[in-house]
Amino acid sequence: MNHWVKLAAFAVALLMTILISTVVKAEDKVNSESCTYKDFKLYGKVQIVNSSPDFKVKEVDAFADLHVQRVDDFPDACGKWKIVDDFPDFKVQLVDSFPDLEVKFVDAFPGVPE
Repeated sequence: MNHWVKLAAFAVALLMTILISTVVKAEDKVNSESCTYKDFKLYGKVQIVNSSPDFKVKEVDAFADLHVQRVDDFPDACGKWKIVDDFPDFKVQLVDSFPDLEVKFVDAFPGVPE
């Protein structure tokens, strides 16, 4: 019986840790009111680089911090990115692990998911 109580306590502690880290993760990432991350607006001209990024991005299919729509003109709303080679507003590096932000590329409705 004592073994089951310890196991249940461990499971509850693990669940609480996961829930708290999820809440902290969301708060530490994108500011949904200003659509910014670390004082960078998350729209505009974006350069994809292999080194020295402003932040690292991982593409995901679910639970993204930001929905990104690639556009050719007018990247003037939250989540709209125009990919450029020169004079970016910010630079990102696409990574598979340890990203600063997780993004989902979409065809419509860019921005911070609710």
